Amino acid sequence: MKIGCPKEIKPQEFRVGMTPNAVREAVNAGHSVVVETQAGVGAGFSDDDYAAAGASILGTAEEVFATAEMIVKVKEPQPVERARLREGQVLFTYLHLAPDPEQTHDLLKSGATCIAYETVTDDRGGLPLLAPMSEVAGRLAPQVGAWSLQKANGGRGVLLGGVPGVAPANVVIIGGGVVGTAAARVAVGMGARVTVLDRSIPRLSYLDDIFHGKLVTQYSSAGAVADLAREADMVIGAVLIPGAAAPKLISKAQLKEMRPGAVLVDVAIDQGGCFETSRATTHQDPIYQVDGIQHYCVANMPGAVARTSTQALGNATLPFLMALANKGWKQACADDRHLLNGLNVHAGKLTYAAVGKALDLPTITAAEALKL
Repeated sequence: MKIGCPKEIKPQEFRVGMTPNAVREAVNAGHSVVVETQAGVGAGFSDDDYAAAGASILGTAEEVFATAEMIVKVKEPQPVERARLREGQVLFTYLHLAPDPEQTHDLLKSGATCIAYETVTDDRGGLPLLAPMSEVAGRLAPQVGAWSLQKANGGRGVLLGGVPGVAPANVVIIGGGVVGTAAARVAVGMGARVTVLDRSIPRLSYLDDIFHGKLVTQYSSAGAVADLAREADMVIGAVLIPGAAAPKLISKAQLKEMRPGAVLVDVAIDQGGCFETSRATTHQDPIYQVDGIQHYCVANMPGAVARTSTQALGNATLPFLMALANKGWKQACADDRHLLNGLNVHAGKLTYAAVGKALDLPTITAAEALKL
């Protein structure tokens, strides 16, 4: 199979879909790989690194899309990239279709087969291709939130860990999954007073155990979120419903009850955001205010630490990438129900029910798509 890796073009996105190590694995298995020039430079990988691994370096994204049977990316394809997709081509990347009807319609129109990292599953009920980026985003959330709290950046002017004689910041984390746990680890480490909300009692018990009482756990309800948000210096939205749009947990009306200059960090912004006033921002212009409340809603947070993120994502995606290349997408998905769960679009059909529900579009099952 000919595998293509274009350079990411979303603003301030420095990650890359394949590392040189992934290229080497694919080439050693008998596949050919084409990489757009400078595709990996933001993550610290040069064209020479890819060439040494066996890739052919192409001058433009058009050439990569035109020649490759499978496109491997990081972020959802931008409009110009979607126009380059063709029938029968496989796209393997993050998609986040539920809040993005324009992208969904373009992918359906393309006729391509689109497999989303974020809906691939595992035997433990996890999302193995989303988890590494969730880890990164979760660990970044208190860090960027602390920066947003600084007075010069529009925040309350509160130091996350406080100092002797001055109380630390109140950090509320909504969601105790991979993102929430990673965020709690860093926030606790920075000395903040941390509360984590979740609707799973077993998960709250787990967090209580591993943090040895260094944070507070609370069952999540609308009332609990509202009460805690009023006293919070920072609220981190870390809620995920796989493949579906994120629920809105803090309304615009509630902002008026919060402390002026408090920060909302919306890690769920890729899925539409979990605060009513959230809208996607970029690393170049990450913060905006609504009713005096700071909003940090960067849609590709892990791109800020592109080398770490690229390596972590590459480790997770490589086995699936190789299965798709070695067997072809149909056989690979037929052999692995977890990879089949990643199928979102095929031959003009939407194959993921949660996306269909969010966008009011008809769907077929992924198993039915295998027969097309």
